[in-house]
Amino acid sequence: MNIAILSRGEYLYSTQSLLRAGAVRNHVMEVLDPTKCSLTIEQGKPVLYFCNEVIDDLDAVIPRIGASNTFFGSSLVRHLEAMKVFTVVRAESILQSRNKWTSFQLLAKAGVSVPKTILGNVYDIEEALTSFQKKPVILKVLQGTHGQGVILAETYASALSTIETLQASGVRFVIQEYIAESKGCDLRAIVVGGKVVAAMKRQSKSGDFRSNLHRGGTATPLRLSEAEKNIAIQAARVLQLGVCGVDILQTHNGPVILEVNSTPGLEGIEKTTGVNISESIITYIERQTHR
Repeated sequence: MNIAILSRGEYLYSTQSLLRAGAVRNHVMEVLDPTKCSLTIEQGKPVLYFCNEVIDDLDAVIPRIGASNTFFGSSLVRHLEAMKVFTVVRAESILQSRNKWTSFQLLAKAGVSVPKTILGNVYDIEEALTSFQKKPVILKVLQGTHGQGVILAETYASALSTIETLQASGVRFVIQEYIAESKGCDLRAIVVGGKVVAAMKRQSKSGDFRSNLHRGGTATPLRLSEAEKNIAIQAARVLQLGVCGVDILQTHNGPVILEVNSTPGLEGIEKTTGVNISESIITYIERQTHR
């Protein structure tokens, strides 16, 4: 098969891992930088150009779309869908998972547990904060990644002033309950084709509540409980993601979904667990395309 990885970072760990996994299974692998792609519609049909060359021989693509390139990246994936190219992550799913509020709405509609969350453009800020019983809250911009745009407001006063600043700046955000019992830990599960293929527990560094490895957090391999495994699979199914990273918080009332990532980094979890996730992604493509 001809499989393309949509990535601006050809030499990034995740991209290289996927290239190796595909080559080992005798597929023709290539990297397409979305910024060098041109999307056109000619004679009523979608046509893709890469560096002025027509690309019409792809069987499948693996989108690695960064947050800064969401609009064009999702448009590129939608273009490929129209060209009947199989993609492990659909354009609509990228958009839905990238927007935290949209993903929470869809998960809640399907009965998947998420923390109490309020959209930030509330009419009465004080009333909204009072509903959290003046406990610490988390403020999250809607499209932040790697822990960026996530603020812990430990007091009512700090939450109020931060929210007023965000609203005045026109920033879209959500207010979310702070799960104190998680103690700076979360679980990252990778779901491929409806199955959890790897999981790890991430612990925030001292003085920080964010467990992201990019923020200096540490990780250990983990075997998920059945409840944790089921909620990760549910989240992937609701957002229709063939491949995704699912972040889970452990609470006194069971696991809840913190976030679903349509472009999860592979380096941290492959090195932590020893699992070749890239191989799982390639075999998933093979199953879906029957090649």
